[in-house]
Amino acid sequence: MKKTNGSPEASTLSTAWDYTPSPESTEHIHLEKQYELFIDGKFVKPGAGKYFDTINPATEQKIASVAEADEKDVNKAVQAARKAYDKVWSRMPAAERAKYIYRIARMIQERSREFAVIESMDGGKPIRESRDIDVPLAANHFFYYAGWADKLEYAFPNRKPNSLGVAGQIIPWNFPLLMAAWKIAPALATGNTVVLKPAETTPLTALKLAELIRDSGLPDGVVNIITGAGKTGAAIVGHPDINKIAFTGSTDVGKLIQKTLAGTSKKLTLELGGKAANIIFEDAPIDQAVEGIINGIFFNQGHVCCAGSRLFVQEGIADTVIRKLKARMESLIVGDPLDKNTDIGAINSKGQLETINRYIEIGKNEGAEIHQSSCTLPGKGYFCKPTLFLNASQSHRIVQEEIFGPVLTIQTFRTVEEVIEKANNIPYGLSAGVWTDKGSKIFNLTSRLRAGVIWANTYNKFDPTSPFGGYKESGFGREGGLHGLQPYLKF
Repeated sequence: MKKTNGSPEASTLSTAWDYTPSPESTEHIHLEKQYELFIDGKFVKPGAGKYFDTINPATEQKIASVAEADEKDVNKAVQAARKAYDKVWSRMPAAERAKYIYRIARMIQERSREFAVIESMDGGKPIRESRDIDVPLAANHFFYYAGWADKLEYAFPNRKPNSLGVAGQIIPWNFPLLMAAWKIAPALATGNTVVLKPAETTPLTALKLAELIRDSGLPDGVVNIITGAGKTGAAIVGHPDINKIAFTGSTDVGKLIQKTLAGTSKKLTLELGGKAANIIFEDAPIDQAVEGIINGIFFNQGHVCCAGSRLFVQEGIADTVIRKLKARMESLIVGDPLDKNTDIGAINSKGQLETINRYIEIGKNEGAEIHQSSCTLPGKGYFCKPTLFLNASQSHRIVQEEIFGPVLTIQTFRTVEEVIEKANNIPYGLSAGVWTDKGSKIFNLTSRLRAGVIWANTYNKFDPTSPFGGYKESGFGREGGLHGLQPYLKF
C-alpha cells in the first residue's frame, strides 16, 4: 500500500494499492498492416493511392496504414449503396433484412474480445470500458433494431413508413464501434443502405466491422465503410445522391453541415457537443453520487459528449463531497489501456491532449483553484491527470466550453431555482444528472433542465431502447430506441 506522510489528509487520500499488472492479451487479434476502403462488399484501394497512419495513443507507435478516400472514392461508395438499395435491399422482405442484422449482432458477440482489444489500442480507452460497455452495447443495438425491422407499421400506427434511400453517416473518435452500430443498425432496419466514415484517428474497429459485415453475407453495397479526414466527410455531406446525413461530432462542424444542407431535401440529425451538469442535493446518497461523478467524467477520460463535466453541489455538503471526491481520485489508476487494472487510459491523440492542457492553463489563468491527482503518468503516450477546478464561476471558459478531457469544474448552489438557472445557462443541452432522495425534485428538474437525457441517481447509463440526443448547440434529432427509427423513414 502507498505510504503517507502521517497527516490525516494524506492518510485519507493515499488509499490505492499497487496492483500487479494484468494486461489483456493481443495474441487473439488480427490487424492488417494496411487497410483499404470497403466499397460494394470488397476492400479496394483508394483512387489517389493516399494513406494515413493510425497511432496507438498509449505508446505513440503506428498500428496500421489506412486508406484516404477522395471525392471519386466517395462517389463509388454512394453508387454502390444506391445500386444495392434499388436492386436488393429495398425489395427484400423486412423479415429477411432482420436476419442479416441479427447475424451481425451475433458475430460481434463472437468476436467481442478482438473488438475490445482493438478499440483500446486504437482509441486509448481502458479495456474494461471497451470490453464491458462499448462492444456489448454495439451488439445490443443490432439485436434491438433487428427486432424492429419487420414491425415498422406497429412502431408508427396509422402511417405508412418508407425507407429514404442512401444514408451518409459520420462518426467521432470517442465511441468508434458503438457509434457505428448506433447509426448502421437503425438505417438497415428501416431499409436504407449506408456509406459510413469513421474518425481518422480511430478507424480500426469500423474496418474490422467491415470485415465482419463481409463475412456475414450481407448483400454487396448495403454497407460501405470509407476512411479519411474532413474532406472525405465533406464529400459525403455534399453528395447529391445521398438522402440522409447522420453526424456525431463537434458543434462547429455540425453548424457547417447544417449550412451545407440548407435548401436541400436531405434529412439531417446532429449529435454535437455537450457540457453536462451533474447536480448533487443535500439529501443525495453521497458515496453513490461521488462514484457517479467519477464514472461521469474520469472513467471515460471525459471523452463522452454527455460527460458530467460541470458539478453543482449544494452548499451544505460541498466540503464533504469535495473531500470524498479528492480521496477517490487518488485511487484511480492512470496507465496502459490494455491493463485490466487501469481506470483512466490514454487521451486519443496528441492534438486532443494539447487542447486539454490548453484549457487547464486557461482555468488557472481565470483564477479557478486547481486540484490534480498525485498519480505518476507513463513516460510515453498521451496521458492526463484527472483534474478538478474549484471555485469556478459561470463566466469561466472552462465552465462554458467543451474540453473533452478528464477535467471537472465545481460550483456550489443553495436553492433549486439557482441550480436550474446555472445549469441551463450554457449553449449546450445534451445531458444532465440529478442526485437526490426526493422523487419530486427529480421530476421538477427533469421537466425544467434543457437537456436531452437526464439521469437520476446514476450517470452514463445507456440502453439501445432509450432515445439519445440534445437541445440547443448539442444538436437535434434522436438516436436509439423507437425514436431512432424515424430519422431514416419518410411517411
